[in-house]
Amino acid sequence: MSALDDLPPLRDVIRRHGLSAQKSLGQNFLLDLNLTGRIARASGPLEGATVVEVGPGPGGLTRALLALGAKRVIAIERDQRCLDALAEISEHYPGRLEVISGDALKVDVLPLVGDGQGAGEVRVVANLPYNIATLLLVGWLSADPWPPWFSSLTLMFQKEVAERIVAAPGSKAYGRLAVLAGWRTTARIAFDVAPSAFVPPPKVTSSVVHLVPRAEPLPCALSALEKVTEAAFGQRRKMLRQSLKTLGVDAGALLDAAGVEETARAEEIHVAGFVRLANAYAGGIGRPPFGVLAALRG
Repeated sequence: MSALDDLPPLRDVIRRHGLSAQKSLGQNFLLDLNLTGRIARASGPLEGATVVEVGPGPGGLTRALLALGAKRVIAIERDQRCLDALAEISEHYPGRLEVISGDALKVDVLPLVGDGQGAGEVRVVANLPYNIATLLLVGWLSADPWPPWFSSLTLMFQKEVAERIVAAPGSKAYGRLAVLAGWRTTARIAFDVAPSAFVPPPKVTSSVVHLVPRAEPLPCALSALEKVTEAAFGQRRKMLRQSLKTLGVDAGALLDAAGVEETARAEEIHVAGFVRLANAYAGGIGRPPFGVLAALRG
């Protein structure tokens, strides 16, 4: 990869700019350009695409995205120490790399990419900082309106988190994150990455997850789905007829309306079952009449 772009080896870049990885920023730098190229290719052909990258660091993945043909890369970097290194990449690919200095949790990407019209296909490809990875994913999965502004997400997580994203009902990893991801996307683990690939090496294996938005997910209010899954998985060892009582409803009536067995547990329910529960909850099934609620509160 370095032969393709004629830029210095990443180790030299890190040394020259004094870019020791900061634990407080969740940084673990990927120096293997063959591996960063593999991550970039996992998102699909890049020609003509606009790519949003979070946490580029010294720019290993950034270089791969540009070398493999991305029309435009928008890189969001909180660590100002990395900006000079990224500027060198920008000079090498004039007009194709835009670096945004800021916190990815606070940067509004939509004005940068619009709705994708005129920008070509828009994707997110990133070796995410571990300390904000799940928060970022939930934010992207909660986008409104849907389908979202991105056509896919290709993201690096700790393997444990990746397994929670793609988990199927019946597995110990199955929970709220899997329900949200399964409702709005199809998700799979593309490949694992050993700790030795990073500087410094993390204590855990990482995984690259590829998520593609569903054009028409099952109709459901996100807020209702969040409340139902929070109640269900908050007491995952209990039967749903018990755990759903925390919603302040007649759990039996709610489960009956959704066609879900009262004796079932959260980890046994498929996404479609949670959608039915959320729709029943949003429709007021199992809630006491207003007058009864007022009497109870009085």
